[in-house]
Amino acid sequence: MDEVIQVTQWLSSITPRKKAKLFFFTTHADAPSPMVGSNGVDTHEETQLPLATTVALHNFKNIDEFLKKKVNTFSCYNVIENEITKTDYEYLRFYSACKYLDVVPPFLDLERISAIQNKFEMTDEERDYRLLLDSADLMLEKVCDSLKPAGVSQMWTALRKDGNLIRGVKTIDIIGFFVDPNPTGIKECLFFFIVRFLQKADKINRVNTNRLERLIAQCDESSSCEEGKTIDFIIDSLRFYPTELYPFGFCLIMCVIEGRDGAMQEIEKTMEISRHLGMITHTEKNPTKETIELVKKELMKPKYQFYSSFTCWFMSHGDSNSMVLADGETIEREWFLTSFPDISTFQLKPKVFFMVSCRGANKFSLKGDEFEGQSATCDYYDIGSALIRNRMLDITDSVRDISYVQPMMDTLVAYSTILDHLSGRANTHGSIYVDRACVLMSENISRGRSLTEILEHLSQDLHEILQETMDEDRIVYKQACHYDSFFRKTLKLPYTRHPKEDVHSAPQ
Repeated sequence: MDEVIQVTQWLSSITPRKKAKLFFFTTHADAPSPMVGSNGVDTHEETQLPLATTVALHNFKNIDEFLKKKVNTFSCYNVIENEITKTDYEYLRFYSACKYLDVVPPFLDLERISAIQNKFEMTDEERDYRLLLDSADLMLEKVCDSLKPAGVSQMWTALRKDGNLIRGVKTIDIIGFFVDPNPTGIKECLFFFIVRFLQKADKINRVNTNRLERLIAQCDESSSCEEGKTIDFIIDSLRFYPTELYPFGFCLIMCVIEGRDGAMQEIEKTMEISRHLGMITHTEKNPTKETIELVKKELMKPKYQFYSSFTCWFMSHGDSNSMVLADGETIEREWFLTSFPDISTFQLKPKVFFMVSCRGANKFSLKGDEFEGQSATCDYYDIGSALIRNRMLDITDSVRDISYVQPMMDTLVAYSTILDHLSGRANTHGSIYVDRACVLMSENISRGRSLTEILEHLSQDLHEILQETMDEDRIVYKQACHYDSFFRKTLKLPYTRHPKEDVHSAPQ
């Protein structure tokens, strides 16, 4: 069959709503900064124009032409070995979006996708199409699905009133002030236009969504929300880190085994809970400085930008400032913690570090006969508060910036003990902190708990456990854990596990 006919038939089989979503996912905005194409045209403007004309004319002709152009580009694309190109990214994004929406063109060359995945050095696990979907775009899709056409229309009206933001923008004028978002697919096109416009204007990104929240907050709840949804529910959904679908993120486990009884148990537990949470996991036993540098270099590879979060377990002996490696060398804990968050592939994504080691020799000892022989180690956005807000500083958009981010932002560091104190271990099971952390995370899957809620529960749970030193003094003591958070959103554990075997990846 002629390829033109195939493409035409494929487009005719896709609903308007799915066309709008496919366009949105395919024009994914990794970075909000303006990009200029090879023809000198702002590519953000290029991707907004089809949405604007579709909303204005109630006609999907320009979106169809955009998708046809993409398919034609991919059909004649020759995969160049050892060189990752912009088209490689676009091809993978397009394929994953089609797979997600169940509109994969029957003529799409899946072998070419496999060749591109080879260039990214993707493992079997990483060839799952869900890894290639952008979790922030999926979160925005859910927001769109929660709004009625009237709600998106009200957002548009609120945006149009911001003269400083929209002045001189041609695509804004194409749509006009009043729009009818009721025809099928138009609501989605208008919402996705608003999102991409705010990203281009550097007003929102995957972490900073306040400007979008303010537009939604101006909607009338009775007419703007789908059944079962509220304005508060929709805004709250934007205050979580986007970690939709599988995998939940990438997990790095580093564990010094030498001289640490129960270390293998620690590895098994952390691997089990990481996989249970839907993470793709890599383990380094007995790490050295060289190992750490090699891992950092590995994490800078392009494929890691597809992950939505990063978690690291580091388990070893240590003191107040440093951690002991397998070869007896030490590294400064602060150096380790500040070097990983600066890796560009995980910028604007949650990064969690579990630091499991002693931070000194002090212990919270318990005195008294009743404790002898007892231990576990022997084996601001409230719309209704206008009155208060009127008394506060008026922070205008002109003094806000989301472009520059301090490297430690979006990072959480969880310590197994407080400064200058011991971190307790069981003779055969390793770190008690690791054991309790894994148990609590496992128990809280499907309960909608955030990571910080679980860490607070862990702090309570661990501090109830009586431990005993393994020296001749046999001192009974308690351990206190804590965490330092630079999070700007809430990180929730996944509601359900998404096992790899449920979804077929591209052929290899």
